Amino acid sequence: MVEFKASIADPETGKCYSVLLTKNKASTFIGKEIGDTVDGIFVGLPHYKITITGGTDEAGFPMRKDTDGANRKKILMTDGVGFHAKRRGQRKRRMATGRKISPNIVQLNFKISQRGAKPVEGLLKSQEVKE
Repeated sequence: MVEFKASIADPETGKCYSVLLTKNKASTFIGKEIGDTVDGIFVGLPHYKITITGGTDEAGFPMRKDTDGANRKKILMTDGVGFHAKRRGQRKRRMATGRKISPNIVQLNFKISQRGAKPVEGLLKSQEVKE
C-alpha cells in the first residue's frame, strides 16, 4: 500500500501544512515528476493547483530535479539539494533519488501555484486525506 506524508507550502502566508495521503489519493502521484503541476483535490484542496517541489525516499535521501529516473544514484554534486559546499569549487559524490515519484518515496513537498476561492486554513486545518 502506497502512503505519502505531504507537506504543502503556501507562499503567500509562509505557512506549511502537513497531510497524510493513503491508497488512491497517493497512487495518483506515482509516475509524476518534480516540477509537475497537479490538481489540489488529491491533497484536500479543491479548485487549487499545486506544484511538486521535491521529497525524500524511505532511507531519507532527497529527490533531485537534475537526476533522471526513480532510483537512488551516486552523483557528483557541486551544490544544491543534498550537499552544500563548504569552500569554493568543492565537489563530492553523494547519494540522491531521481525526480520521478515511485512507491519507495515516503515524503512529498508541494507548493501552491494557483489559489482557489476558499482559504487554505479552512480546508487543511488538522485534516488527514483518506480514501
